Amino acid sequence: MKTDTQPLPAYRPGQEPRWLMPAIDVALVFLAFALAYVVRYQLQLIRPVEEANRAPFLPYLPFAVLYAALLYFNYQGSGLYKNIRERSWLEELYTIITGISNATVIVMAVSFVFQPQVFSRLMMVYVAAITIILLALARFVRRTIQARLRARGIGVQRVLIVGAGDVGQAVLRTMVARKELGYQPVGYLDDNPARGDVSIGRIQGLGGVNRLAATIREQKVDLVVITLPWSQHDRILELVRDCYRKGAEVRVVPDVLQLNLRQVQVENLDGIPLLSVNGHVPFRGSSRLLKRTIDLALIALASPLILIVFALTALAIRLEGPGPIFYRGRRVGENKREFDIFKFRSMIPDAEALRAQLVQEQQQDPRRPKIANDPRITRVGRFIRMTSIDELPQLWNVVLGQMSLVGPRPPTPDEVALYEPWHMQRLKILPGMTGLWQTSGRSNVPFEEMCLIDIYYIENWSLKMDVSILLRTIPYVLMGEGAY
Repeated sequence: MKTDTQPLPAYRPGQEPRWLMPAIDVALVFLAFALAYVVRYQLQLIRPVEEANRAPFLPYLPFAVLYAALLYFNYQGSGLYKNIRERSWLEELYTIITGISNATVIVMAVSFVFQPQVFSRLMMVYVAAITIILLALARFVRRTIQARLRARGIGVQRVLIVGAGDVGQAVLRTMVARKELGYQPVGYLDDNPARGDVSIGRIQGLGGVNRLAATIREQKVDLVVITLPWSQHDRILELVRDCYRKGAEVRVVPDVLQLNLRQVQVENLDGIPLLSVNGHVPFRGSSRLLKRTIDLALIALASPLILIVFALTALAIRLEGPGPIFYRGRRVGENKREFDIFKFRSMIPDAEALRAQLVQEQQQDPRRPKIANDPRITRVGRFIRMTSIDELPQLWNVVLGQMSLVGPRPPTPDEVALYEPWHMQRLKILPGMTGLWQTSGRSNVPFEEMCLIDIYYIENWSLKMDVSILLRTIPYVLMGEGAY
């Protein structure tokens, strides 16, 4: 019987070959044995080796082969070689350590049974330690390379989201906010015309769900994510079959109470899954206090360098021409409370009078106007904007408790007046000097996508995320990427 089913390709352009990491691991195991041999018999750390007991390396090769084989089967069974994009480096490290511990014990047991003439238990300890370091380092390098390639559109999967409800929006926010995962949303389908025919930034509404097959073909979709309610389970199964017929991978997101899965814990009652709901809300109580404490501590530690940069910048602005050193503008902060934000002046005096005209001439989004080649910017202003030095006075807003080091960009009252209801979610917390929007393209990110990124940050905040954003901001600022 003829069918239009297209098999999923085993390898896509830019995708990592499945054999690559196993091959790297095998090579690193042999390297670990060689390094351990040098440490044990040449450097002779911890315990010296008598000249009569100095052994050649060749007898250790069978143990290296056995060790590599044990690790391969262990990691194959534990899923280490599966391409799970959400898995953290620490999770991989845990799997690596577990596998190496098991392999080391087995190799030592084999040596005990067969009693080879050449074998050093201390060397096997060295092998285990060196292998952990090498395999962990290989995963770190791999992640760094993948993140940089994906940020440039290499090795990404083109994703179509089916269902633009709350769950679909959560999926979209995550993909837009975490570009390093390598997902490129090309659009979404929804039977509600108010959602299915409306674009969010660069993410297009592509019509109703009945256009699934045609959209997969037209948009060259690699992955379909179905976020429809479970009440439509029959339809979901049919859509899954349609995706496989068209050669696209498919994932189904459970809409458990329409909650973020970070709020759900799964327990097992003799095979029956029990779900418990965590009512924790970020930025409340101790989390808010911790975030505030870290903000003030970092400012205090960096204050000597900050004062030097302040003095040099103020002198440069004063020498360039007349006008105030600082700019003071009205912004909207947490829960729509307004405050005055401080910056170094980077534009000519009376620049605000020309703002509306330039926004109209360049057809900018008035909710987040970013004017390229702005004629109002001074020579000193162009440099301090490119390096974000103009924003350093906002540290005073952080000290006053009106802002945080990390958070959503603070909008103006005029911009907020144009917000739709769902945009208001980004005003639930203190605005920040930097944020996920800063490390996702700065001025190049459209307004709706910036809102998705900010809402993702609010829903998934953690201290680790703040530290990561602060560290990632540094190269973006130094390279001036996306700065106007």
